[in-house]
Amino acid sequence: MEQDSNEIRPGYMDRVINEKVASARERVGTYSHHFNQNEEYFIEFPSPVTIPRFPIHHDVRQPMPRSEYITALRECMDNLLPYTAPFMGDLTYFFDPQEILKPCFYRLYKMGDAYYLYLLRLNLQFRPLEMELLEKGTNDTTAVYRSKRLYMESDVIPLQTVLTERGHLVAFRIKQSISQTWIGETGKGYLLRGIWMDTDLTKFFSKLFTPRGKRMYPFYPFTCKYKTICMTVLDPTPEQRKKWLPYLRMAILFLEPHLEKIERTLRGTTFSENLPLFQELKALVPEGLSSLFTNLEVSAYLNQQEQKEFRIIW
Repeated sequence: MEQDSNEIRPGYMDRVINEKVASARERVGTYSHHFNQNEEYFIEFPSPVTIPRFPIHHDVRQPMPRSEYITALRECMDNLLPYTAPFMGDLTYFFDPQEILKPCFYRLYKMGDAYYLYLLRLNLQFRPLEMELLEKGTNDTTAVYRSKRLYMESDVIPLQTVLTERGHLVAFRIKQSISQTWIGETGKGYLLRGIWMDTDLTKFFSKLFTPRGKRMYPFYPFTCKYKTICMTVLDPTPEQRKKWLPYLRMAILFLEPHLEKIERTLRGTTFSENLPLFQELKALVPEGLSSLFTNLEVSAYLNQQEQKEFRIIW
C-alpha cells in the first residue's frame, strides 16, 4: 500500500486469495473481542490457528510480492477463514509492500455524496509470550507458530474521493480535516523524541461521543489517524459496519466546525474531561450519537503471563 500524505494506494490484488475469501462468506466463525495492556485489539478463537512461514525481506519499491509470500498467505487464509469469514467474506485483499506482515482487506462505502473506506489490517507478527512456536524463524523467514489470537486494525476512514484510471482503482484520497498533529520535540541527543497530539485528539473525540461515566478503556471508537477522524469497528461484520458507519458520519459533521479550536486547545495542554471546551461541546452532543455504546461492557482480567487484558462484550 503505497501512501502519500493523504492517499492510500492499493497494491497487487491476488485473485486466488479473493476467491477464497468470497467463497467463505457463508461460514459461521466463533471468536471473542479483547485488548491487551498496550491497547492493541485482538480476537480470540476457541482453538489455535497455525500461521505458516513468510519471507521477511521485500523491497518496498516493488508493488508485487514474491511467489513464496503469496503461497504462504494463501495457506494462512485457509487456516484463518473458518473463524474470520463472518467479517471477511465481503472484503477484497491487496498487498502492502511497506508492511508485508500486515495484509490489507478493504470495502468501499458511500453515504450520500461521501465515500468511506473500511480498512482491515491483519497483524501476523509472532509474539513469543503469547503464541506457541512450532518452527524457529531464520534471517530470511518468519517463525511458524500457532495461536488462538489474531491482532488486527479495523478502521473506517472518510475519503475525499476515489481515484480510478481506465476503470481500474488507483487510490483512495483521504478527507483530511485535521491540519497538524505535530507539537514539537522533547529530550536531547539520543533521547530526543517527537510529540504528537493524535492520542489526545483520539481521547477527546471518543469521550465526547460516549455516555457520561461510561468506562470503555482501552477502546476508543473515534480516533485521530491519517490527519482525519476515523472510527474503530469492533466485530467488523458487514452488518456491524453498516450499523456503525452513520455514527462516524454524524460525529464528523458535529466536529468539523470545532476542529480548529480543539487543535489549538490540545497544543497547549493534554486532554482532560475538565477542559472548558470539552465541557462546552459535550453539552451540545445530540443524545442519539452516543447510544451505540450504551450496552458495551469492558471487563479486565489477567492472562497466563499475569498481564492485564480486557474483554469487550455488548
